[in-house]
Amino acid sequence: MQTKKQSFYESIINTASGFAVSLLLAYYVLPLFGLSKSFITSITVVSIFTISSIIRNYLIRRIFNKKDIVKAQFQKAQV
Repeated sequence: MQTKKQSFYESIINTASGFAVSLLLAYYVLPLFGLSKSFITSITVVSIFTISSIIRNYLIRRIFNKKDIVKAQFQKAQV
């Protein structure tokens, strides 16, 4: 089982690994949708999605961790 801190670090590392690729893609894909090709626009869009991804990954990890705790307690009570 992970601590909350470990879950947070995992979500940061997981999301950061795709940040550079996302930034590069945003720079080239945003103009296809009529948005500015500027670096500032790209980094802003990627940053918003990155922050939401970190929060989403952290919450999902905590939900699964909670389910593991409940399951372990249930199995312990059955013994």
